[in-house]
Amino acid sequence: MPYRAPVDDYTFLFEHVVDLAQVTATDRFEEATPDMTSAILTEAGKLCEDIMAPLQRPGDLHPAHLENGVVRTSPGYAEGYKAISEGGWVGMAADPEYGGMGLPVTVTSAVNEMMSAACLSLQLAPLMSQGQIEALEHHASDAIKELYLPKLISGEWTGTMNLTEPQAGSDVGALTSKAEDNGDGTYSISGQKIYISWGDNDFTDNVCHLVLARLPGAPAGTKGISLFLVPRNIPDENGNAGVANTLKVVSLEHKMGLHGSPTCVMQYDSAKGWMVGAEGGGMAAMFTMMNNARLGVGGQGVGAAEGAYQHALGYALERKQGKTAGPSGTIVDHADVRRMLMAMKADIFAARAIGLSCAVAIDMTTATGDAEWLSRAALLTPIAKAFGTDVGIDVANQGVQVHGGMGFVEETGAAQFSRDVRVTAIYEGTNGIQAMDLVARKMMDGGEAANRLLDEIQSTTETARASHPKMAEAVWQASESLREATDWLVEQDDLQQRFAGAVPYLRAFARVLGGYVHLRAAMADVGGAREKLARFYIQRLLPEHVGLLKQAQVGADDLYALSVDELAA
Repeated sequence: MPYRAPVDDYTFLFEHVVDLAQVTATDRFEEATPDMTSAILTEAGKLCEDIMAPLQRPGDLHPAHLENGVVRTSPGYAEGYKAISEGGWVGMAADPEYGGMGLPVTVTSAVNEMMSAACLSLQLAPLMSQGQIEALEHHASDAIKELYLPKLISGEWTGTMNLTEPQAGSDVGALTSKAEDNGDGTYSISGQKIYISWGDNDFTDNVCHLVLARLPGAPAGTKGISLFLVPRNIPDENGNAGVANTLKVVSLEHKMGLHGSPTCVMQYDSAKGWMVGAEGGGMAAMFTMMNNARLGVGGQGVGAAEGAYQHALGYALERKQGKTAGPSGTIVDHADVRRMLMAMKADIFAARAIGLSCAVAIDMTTATGDAEWLSRAALLTPIAKAFGTDVGIDVANQGVQVHGGMGFVEETGAAQFSRDVRVTAIYEGTNGIQAMDLVARKMMDGGEAANRLLDEIQSTTETARASHPKMAEAVWQASESLREATDWLVEQDDLQQRFAGAVPYLRAFARVLGGYVHLRAAMADVGGAREKLARFYIQRLLPEHVGLLKQAQVGADDLYALSVDELAA
């Protein structure tokens, strides 16, 4: 079953669930009319179906490799990337002053998700550039913006971010890369970085690295970190990629998935770079890029889930095995296969809606500067990232199960979705870190942002009681349980007590949000397929929140009940 871009789902979500109209009603995004948005989604869908999806298997079977210090990309990737860049898809949300389209992040997120479903390995390249574009727009000098942004936005050059070092993963403050002031506005950067997605390629003129490093005498920890733009090739006087900089790809990681995406170990040997932002402001600048990436990675999870679901559905519609309850004669009519497919589809809808709701909050923050929209975006970001990627992993795993024994055979392609998406729960901050962020930093307001969102959910459920009383009551009760758990967490002064239940709390929050968005879909599609899917979600998946919230409020004592020696016994 070839990939089909779910354009109708995005349109429905925009119109009836996440309310894109409030974004396009602002002066900032008034040009993103429904007709324009529809045309963009349609064209992006064609790109994904016709150009990117056919590259999914070749990238897995013929991985990127290092040849004489140069990364050689998978067959067809150069042509695929060219189609992405020439179509303007890299700079969808970028500033029109430098060649971007200036579209809402919400629309960009939908397009990125489609690309992830079609070919996740290739989609990583423009996603990295988009994050760098946003960081430069917010923090770089005018000179850097004028030189680099047009090239990055057009796709002529690509961007990366370099945080992790062998001894400094999530603890970024432990990095040891050094920066020396050259006295002429440039800096010499030295050190090694690992896990650099698309650290090099053989189809663009330049690769621009954002690198975290420490100046001499800088304080220890994150406060002493600065951010530098270090290009593979130093631009000449005309702004074109010139002589090679003193950096190189040492090796490529041998990964369980995403074989078409080169993940590089980068070595910098007094490489020339330019500071981005203020001295010691590296983390603030990098978080601009990371927050962009966290929403994007959540979308990657949802996209991979969509691809895995369509792949599994196609197999289930063709595979004949045993006596079925329905007329098709294929396994799609076995109750357990139908259960898996329904759960996959329902969770994809929930995760997609949560991600797009986060994007709407980001767009409204950009358009209005309103503090409540800012806090809504901040609250939803870790949920969108963690739940989106968890759903990607769960759905891909179920996709293998739908295939049965053939799912374990690589030739069917089911296993690739599972292997490719697995890392999304790890990078841009593991999902455990996302959960810790949710219950700590995002609760520093005493739970106000969370409670405002719960108020909105309960207001909608009251309206829904007239048409969907049972579903509305279930969502209302779930939201009230979530409110009580939120209050309990806020009362815990010892963060370890919060952290111990952070992951189940985030999952429960996502479950309740999923019930909310499904209820809104049911209200807009009475008697239709989305109402039926909402009933399945609310009856079968939403009840998981009960056990999750109970876990969230246990505290930390039982986690440390066993000594280290007893753990090892």
